[in-house]
Amino acid sequence: MDRIKEIATVLAKTENAKEIEEFLRSLLTPSEAKEVSSRWELVKLLDEGMSQRKISEKLGLSLCKITRGSKELKKDPSYFKQMIEKSSHLD
Repeated sequence: MDRIKEIATVLAKTENAKEIEEFLRSLLTPSEAKEVSSRWELVKLLDEGMSQRKISEKLGLSLCKITRGSKELKKDPSYFKQMIEKSSHLD
């Protein structure tokens, strides 16, 4: 089984957000966790309509990473969009 698929399946079966958070913190180095968090933030900012240049300035990310996020948001289906929609229900 593809390991990403395996991780996704395990996470989908886990309803405890704290357990998932601790799993991710155990799995990822602090640097990797920061990178994943930055990418998630950039996708949300893109979805809110912030310009790529402003995101680059705010998060200190390259335009290449931001452009990649922008392309993923425009895909059909966009799994980024689906996850952003799910996150909007957390407030």
